[in-house]
Amino acid sequence: MNTELFIARHILRSDRNNRQISRPIVKIAVSGIALGLAVMILTVAIVKGFQREIREKIIGFSAHIQITNYDNNTSQEPAPINKNQDFLLPLTKLKGVRHVQVYAVKTGLIKTKTDNEGVLLKGVGSDFDWTFVKKNLQDGKIFSVLDSGMNRDIVISRRIANRLGKKAGDRLLIYFINNLQQRVKEFYISGIYDTGFEEYDKKTVFVDIAQLQKLNNWNKNQVGGFEVLLSDFDDLKRIGEEVNDLAGQSLVAQTVRQANETVFSWLDLQDVNAWIVIGLMVLVASINMISALLILILERTNMIGVLKALGSGNWSIQKVFFYNAIYLIGKGLLWGNIIGIGIAVIQSKFGIFTLSQETYYVPVVPIHLDLMQIILLNAGTLLTCLVMLLLPSFIVSKITPVKAIRFS
Repeated sequence: MNTELFIARHILRSDRNNRQISRPIVKIAVSGIALGLAVMILTVAIVKGFQREIREKIIGFSAHIQITNYDNNTSQEPAPINKNQDFLLPLTKLKGVRHVQVYAVKTGLIKTKTDNEGVLLKGVGSDFDWTFVKKNLQDGKIFSVLDSGMNRDIVISRRIANRLGKKAGDRLLIYFINNLQQRVKEFYISGIYDTGFEEYDKKTVFVDIAQLQKLNNWNKNQVGGFEVLLSDFDDLKRIGEEVNDLAGQSLVAQTVRQANETVFSWLDLQDVNAWIVIGLMVLVASINMISALLILILERTNMIGVLKALGSGNWSIQKVFFYNAIYLIGKGLLWGNIIGIGIAVIQSKFGIFTLSQETYYVPVVPIHLDLMQIILLNAGTLLTCLVMLLLPSFIVSKITPVKAIRFS
């Protein structure tokens, strides 16, 4: 029989039935742990959700990895490469590679009522993955790209459509400068998307890659480069290095993180904010538990004296209060998980808390729950609280049977 556990259970039962001074203190401590854990879960879920949303928007426009001509990699219009490459077959078989597609880009001008503004035309082929565009499509539909023929449809952003006063089905003229000569191409708006990511929305449009091949005087086998989509973003660095090795010396593979270092550095800084909140919440929870355990020990001074008089050692009595503390911490963690995960799930499903998309790039507070992160938060809170409780538990060793009985 575990004597210490039996005594700890008896203390808990007696505390429920009697009006002890420690009861409100204990309730505050449990509430502090529950509130702290709920805040930590929501903080991590929101930070990870925000990072994931912004990351997916950037990847939606430029994929995980882009393979382009080495000499012109910094240009918005890279020199053409042959779409029939020897590395394509082994590339598609790489572990973690989900899809490979061709693309090309070209700058153009659109005329608004007051000014001329530049746009970046992204030419896509029949192998293009439209998942991201479809997810953010607000009006109209995407267009089909055929290997034979040339499609005159175009997909533009809501921001561009509003500036031009256009809607799906309207005609759109885009002007190009080639060898100091102006050329104009006529397109028809098939769809309008809105990602809320202004940096890309204000300039990016999608067209048939054949249109850009004709404008650049390329043949059907010439493209601007290849885009590689991965199954897991965490494999980006590893696969990026492998793809770069496969591409050879004349081509270069650049990951989305390398191409957008400033944005990803900013996203990484959000982790620092999360760690600060987590540290403060764990500290508050620990202090609450220290206060509660001190009150419990002082309230049970007479019991401690009696147990010592009966031959119990300091560690045996300390274990009694540790069992009490574990129960109280566990109760706080349980309620913290219910509150934190509950609010996160409700927000994820119904989007109750909204944001200004122009400022935060997302219309609602994003949520991303990760089971492993929740487990680590629970384990970290429990371990930290228990370590912090070592100090007040040493008070037990300072209590002597004679003084304890007098104290009573």
